[in-house]
Amino acid sequence: MGFATDEELLPVVDGDDRPVGLARRADIHARGLSHRAAHVVLLDGAGRVYLQKRSQAKDTHPGLWTTSASGHVDPGESYFAAAQRELMEELGLALPLTALGKVATGPATENEFTFVYLAESDCKPLPNPEEIERGEFFTWDAAWRLVRDPERGCPCLAPVLRLVQRHLRLPVV
Repeated sequence: MGFATDEELLPVVDGDDRPVGLARRADIHARGLSHRAAHVVLLDGAGRVYLQKRSQAKDTHPGLWTTSASGHVDPGESYFAAAQRELMEELGLALPLTALGKVATGPATENEFTFVYLAESDCKPLPNPEEIERGEFFTWDAAWRLVRDPERGCPCLAPVLRLVQRHLRLPVV
């Protein structure tokens, strides 16, 4: 558990999300190489979405709101395993996950192929203070207010929430 380092090796992928090698995390981000991430969106019984405010110590998007739990996919790890790991590391939860699909790599995802999973539970998340400043459940309207404010919401939040809303058959913003 804890922060990723710039020296961490991550899989680099091609335009079809096929692994083509490994590179240091810092190099991947500096050079805009395509790589992988898994995001989990947690909903409570009232249909509210749990979002986390990233720690101020994070190297990317410090202090901005993002999905419930997320992180890079490690070498040899599946998207699903990464999602389970991140949910436990960041929120202390082990929950069933529903695979929703993949958001294509691009500027909003910082060149990450982003696989999105849904978790539904009334369990209380226990945010890891090393990773998360705080977390809370939001109505969909309140979540979208964060998304629309670039000073408050991470760029990846919009495409991820749109995918979840399509799955839930909610009106997509």
